[in-house]
Amino acid sequence: MAAYRLHLPFSLLALALLAGCDQDAGAGEALMPRPVRSIAASAAQAELVHFPGIVQAGVEADLAFRTLGRVVSRKVYVGDLVRAGDVVAQIDPLALELAVRSAEADLRNAQAQFQNALLTEDRKRRLASTSAASEADLDLAGQALKSAWASVGKANASLDKAREQLGHATLKAEFDGVVTASWVEVGQTVTAGQPVLKLARLDQRDVVVDVPEAQFRSLRLGDRFDIALQLDDTLRTSGVLREIGPQADAGTRTHRVKIAINQAPEVFRLGSVVTAAAPGAEQGLAIGVPATAVVKKDGTDHVWVVDPTTHTVSLRSVRLDPSSTDIRSVRVLSGLEDGQEIVVAGVNQLAEGQSVKIEQEHRP
Repeated sequence: MAAYRLHLPFSLLALALLAGCDQDAGAGEALMPRPVRSIAASAAQAELVHFPGIVQAGVEADLAFRTLGRVVSRKVYVGDLVRAGDVVAQIDPLALELAVRSAEADLRNAQAQFQNALLTEDRKRRLASTSAASEADLDLAGQALKSAWASVGKANASLDKAREQLGHATLKAEFDGVVTASWVEVGQTVTAGQPVLKLARLDQRDVVVDVPEAQFRSLRLGDRFDIALQLDDTLRTSGVLREIGPQADAGTRTHRVKIAINQAPEVFRLGSVVTAAAPGAEQGLAIGVPATAVVKKDGTDHVWVVDPTTHTVSLRSVRLDPSSTDIRSVRVLSGLEDGQEIVVAGVNQLAEGQSVKIEQEHRP
């Protein structure tokens, strides 16, 4: 029993010494910097993304006669420049002129009937005042007078309509522009509303571009594009995105957008093939980082930034370019500065303010 009592304190002492060693080892391991790989964020010119496009008119209108008739004159052809109010085509006005004459005759007849009804009503009124005519005769005369006056109003309206129809025998340009299409020849009979010519405004031009879905997500109304002629890329202008197609094409899965180039030089004619540079190309320098450096937290993208003085890390929120299609690297649009050290390996085992041991990773 005595021997047992002598060994017990030594056993407890040994356990205490082992526990103390484990605590010191754990504390030492916690204080040791965690080794990570990092790179210096480097800004480089964003890769230009170009799209082919075609210059089209921003406003086009189909000109048509508003009445039936046979075309007797067409004064313009495709490519002709016209001014607002210029006569571009005419139909045979004979039938419409006869309709105007008939309406004028109906109006004169209605006016004559009104004068007769007016005299009759006046005579009946004088006779009724001397009891030579009954009140019923006076009432009938008054009703006839009102009916004659209504007939005059109807005849006036019919004449106005006939004259308006006669005016529709001449087709005029609604605005300054160029004729881009023609569907009717002289001698052809056209119906009301049948397109005769297509007129396009020259002061409102668009570049029409089909954009893939990958780049479509980053576009916003008002974005500015750089436009260059494909035949001579030294001829350039700029345009503003004014319309974004809400639905992708079923076959190509591209969205059609329209870029206004109203102030472009005349060399950018309708139908010209151009190249449009995406707005990302004009945002200056962009910072490219490996995709492994990005940490998702609360639905937001972050990177670990290394403090060069204390060698500790801090989590930094960044905004990435959604149009990037490279799975190995991403472009940082904001939240990161050129030259900052970021962690690219071991990002999921770090904590805010943790010390790290840097193992520099060289860019390829």
